[in-house]
Amino acid sequence: MKFPPASEIRKLRKNLDITQTELARESGVSQSTIAKIERGTISASYDTVTAIFEALEKMRQTSMEDTKAIDVASKHVITIQSDERVHSATELMKSTGFSQLPVLSGDIPVGSLSEKSIFDMLRRGRTMDELKETIISSMMDDSFPLVNENTPMSGVASMMSNCNAVLVARKGKVVGIVTNADILKLI
Repeated sequence: MKFPPASEIRKLRKNLDITQTELARESGVSQSTIAKIERGTISASYDTVTAIFEALEKMRQTSMEDTKAIDVASKHVITIQSDERVHSATELMKSTGFSQLPVLSGDIPVGSLSEKSIFDMLRRGRTMDELKETIISSMMDDSFPLVNENTPMSGVASMMSNCNAVLVARKGKVVGIVTNADILKLI
């Protein structure tokens, strides 16, 4: 098994917001040894480093299971209505810096629109003028999956291997969105 360098232990531990004592308890390595490894004053054995990294990975997975979708989701969800024109979507994308948008019909998610989809239409021969006037519903992609706000992040993360975002709902109403950028914040 390949691990990051031992110098990464402190960074990984801090990212998980755990103390040296908690890591010591989980790994079976003394707190003082962990402190010395983090300071670089000792070179730990392979077995010691393995125990620490395995404990960090186990704690990371537990943290992901305890973290809920709403804890990670961006609460300010920028959406566009399905009956609007692509030009409105591109203006919204430019002004917000987002490359994809959930498409709604009223309050109900019905699709998604991305820069990639727009560029694909251009590559297929649509002109810029045609595309600007196209109604979003006629070219939108599938909707992002919708999960309950209490869904564990481990489930959300696995869903994102098949999509670019997951919508988060409370009582059926969209209250957040989890994107790849939000997932990266957990690492």
